[in-house]
Amino acid sequence: MASFAHKKQQLYLVLSSVFLVNALLAEIIGVKIFSVAKLTGFLPGELTAGVLIWPVVFITTDIINEYFGKDGVLRVSYLTMGLILFAFGVIYLTTKLPPADFWLDVNKADARGRPFDIDFAYQSIFRQGLGIIIGSIVAFIIGQLLDASIFQAIRRATGGRYVWLRATGSTLVSQLVDSFVVLYVAFYIFGNWSLAQVVSVANFNYWYKFAAAILLTPVLYTAHYFIDRYLGTADTLELQHEAVDDDSV
Repeated sequence: MASFAHKKQQLYLVLSSVFLVNALLAEIIGVKIFSVAKLTGFLPGELTAGVLIWPVVFITTDIINEYFGKDGVLRVSYLTMGLILFAFGVIYLTTKLPPADFWLDVNKADARGRPFDIDFAYQSIFRQGLGIIIGSIVAFIIGQLLDASIFQAIRRATGGRYVWLRATGSTLVSQLVDSFVVLYVAFYIFGNWSLAQVVSVANFNYWYKFAAAILLTPVLYTAHYFIDRYLGTADTLELQHEAVDDDSV
């Protein structure tokens, strides 16, 4: 039978991996802004593609916070920030590589026969991500610090009760900041958006995250159920006490 230390390590590894992969994916695909109206046929507004999977990041943040405390959240957040910077550094270098002539030739037209410069498209998409990465890193760290701190503050105030309240409350505050900061830095300071466009998209992004935080509450409780079964009642309580004690030091 696996020891408590082993289970604890495995749990942190799995949660951190889910967190990291989804955060990185959200940054890469976040350059696309899509029309919610065209997708749904009735809801107005625009969203960044990255925001679609961002709820996975903040629900994983809350689970890590629950069992490993604020330090556990910040540890994986700093690691993720470093790996995102590394990923975008590599991507940027690839945009500088000279394109092969045959690659340009076989991709010189789209499916309708219209002229197409695939290397220009590649550079446009991935270099646009460089502005997003700066905005995202700033917003990401601010948001994670807020989320982790508010989560533990609510936890202490409620005596460890109301998981939904500390998870939802911390997310709603942190994502309010994150939603506006990332778009302002990425698309207003480093991009070509007007301030009105930033406010419009950020506002819709936030309300999407707000709705997702509420709707994903059952997922949070389900995750708690399976984690508690995996660890066992005694070890679960010990790990949660460690998380609270670490944050009260």
